[in-house]
Amino acid sequence: MSAEWLEMDKYLFHQGTHYNAYQFMGAHVLGDEVRFITWAPNATHVQLACEHNDYSGEDMDFEPFGDQGLWIFKTPNMKKGEAYKYKIYFQGTSHLKSDPYGFYHERRPATASIVHHDDFTFTDDGWMSKRGRSNVYQEPISIYEVHLGTWMRHTVDSANYGTVDELTDAAHFSYDEIAEALVPYVEKMGYTHVEFMPLTEHPFDLSWGYQVTGYFSPTSRFGEPTGLKRLINRLHEAGIGVIMDFVPAHFCKDAHGLRMFDGMPVYEHPDPRIAEKRQWGTLTFDYGRPEVQSFLISSAMYWLREFHIDGLRIDAVHSMIDLNFENHEAQDKIYNEDGSETNIAGVELLKKLNKAAFLYDEALLMMAEDSSDEAKITHPVHTGGLGFNFKWDLGWMHDRLDYMEQDFYGRANIHNKLTFSMAYKYNENYLLPLSHDEVVHGKKSIVDKMAGDQWQKFAQTRLLYGNQTTEPGKQLLFMGQEIGMFHEWKDKGQVDWHLLEYPYHHSLQKYTADLNALYRAHPEFHKWDYVPEGFRWLLVDDNAHSVLSYVRRYKETFKICIFNYRPEVYHDFKIPVPEPGVYREIFNSDEDRYSGSHVINDGRHFSMDEHYIREDQYIKVSIAPLAFQVFDLEDDTDRRK
Repeated sequence: MSAEWLEMDKYLFHQGTHYNAYQFMGAHVLGDEVRFITWAPNATHVQLACEHNDYSGEDMDFEPFGDQGLWIFKTPNMKKGEAYKYKIYFQGTSHLKSDPYGFYHERRPATASIVHHDDFTFTDDGWMSKRGRSNVYQEPISIYEVHLGTWMRHTVDSANYGTVDELTDAAHFSYDEIAEALVPYVEKMGYTHVEFMPLTEHPFDLSWGYQVTGYFSPTSRFGEPTGLKRLINRLHEAGIGVIMDFVPAHFCKDAHGLRMFDGMPVYEHPDPRIAEKRQWGTLTFDYGRPEVQSFLISSAMYWLREFHIDGLRIDAVHSMIDLNFENHEAQDKIYNEDGSETNIAGVELLKKLNKAAFLYDEALLMMAEDSSDEAKITHPVHTGGLGFNFKWDLGWMHDRLDYMEQDFYGRANIHNKLTFSMAYKYNENYLLPLSHDEVVHGKKSIVDKMAGDQWQKFAQTRLLYGNQTTEPGKQLLFMGQEIGMFHEWKDKGQVDWHLLEYPYHHSLQKYTADLNALYRAHPEFHKWDYVPEGFRWLLVDDNAHSVLSYVRRYKETFKICIFNYRPEVYHDFKIPVPEPGVYREIFNSDEDRYSGSHVINDGRHFSMDEHYIREDQYIKVSIAPLAFQVFDLEDDTDRRK
């Protein structure tokens, strides 16, 4: 890279507009030498600490690169695979830090960065081309959320006992081993995407990756960065998209990381009232600092560009945009000069991030995990929005789970929890999540949250998944919930795959795969998710029976969805329908192959020409207990012309 280009890199970096800063920051193998560049604006001196000088930094001195805190060093003595740290001098003392732009790090508990370069070539051109032509709002998106360290693991014995501890290293699959198992499983289950919980380097396993030290480094727990590229490439070749959780909301305080990088707050906000994330024990970035903007947006773009990630789920957006996310008492409140409580710098950072991502590829999935009631999260930046294209509907999730934990006969009093989500459905582009957050820390697994006995719990889980799949919005399910784990997520173990030996669990897995197939096969369930014409209530306020029904439509075709939230069977039950004709049941969660009671509707069901509720036709059907059922109008070619 020429000196002229480096000058431009330097300028853009300090302007907060270098969205590929990783291409010049950090360690780069350039022919026979390695060049290091770091940013430490308060440092008086910087050295490279490595095995060549016993990590003393001796004889490996950086030079200032400009007058705004960049430092540069080149050496022929470092090679790919060698570990290093930065020795940073300030105020008469010094400390060792990992490279914030390091592409690879030692496996924890070691903390050094590693010089890395690979020439891996993706072979996913077909996938990338298809992605570029897609309309994400109309595509089926059914996401399988995975924690890579606990999806599937080796048995630990004397032959493979780990060098760190028996719960982690020895048990972990490598990226390549995960590819061998995960790709065919996701294909079999019919998911369209995998969402990985954070894969960036982090020191503490039980932070699940949400407390990061290496924003440009795939965690070394599972192998080298090239292994992750091979995993993503395999998924793409199988037609499976890849989303990754990305964490610009905060970072951990570990001594080798970003905290007080050059002896002063550099990456974190200088005001400790804003910097401290008390509930997580972490630090908030200084979003208004241009170099931090370049750092965070470059990190996101690194994963999108270099690893072909198809989208990012941005964690804890609420904590980024609200100055008083943790401050609930009047004496703790922080206000802007105009009296507002918005973290203006956080808002602007997210806007810049989304604009940069969509400038790169409009077909990316940029998803906000946001618990606030802030408006226009998924509206474009130029219309006053935050610029995401999807938002997790946490209200839908809480309402559904609260309702289904309730005793069957107390549900009449909270019927609105099943219907309220449609009142705000078209304010944002929502995704309906049943994520890891809902099955950990004593919250119980999805199956175990359900009211009733064992049969009723599994029946209601099928019912819940049927609603999630057919209500407008894309959807996400956390690993293990597709097989009905009774134990909540074991973040030190693997999914309880042995449960598949038992009928209820095996049939729930079969049901989930069939539900994904139904969803993908019928455009009514995904084409018009964000168009009001795609949904219409048929039966909305029958709290006496706890029965709901709605239409999902795409153009001239539609499906009738029926839900029964009580363990009773209702025969000859009237369901309004939008058009006259003959209807057939095409899906029923109560079939015996799903461990149901097999209350099904065989044959044809002729509509009655009589006004009922809000339609001019109705059909009479048997409503199965705690079940989800789908009816289709028999094809009438003349009608559909």
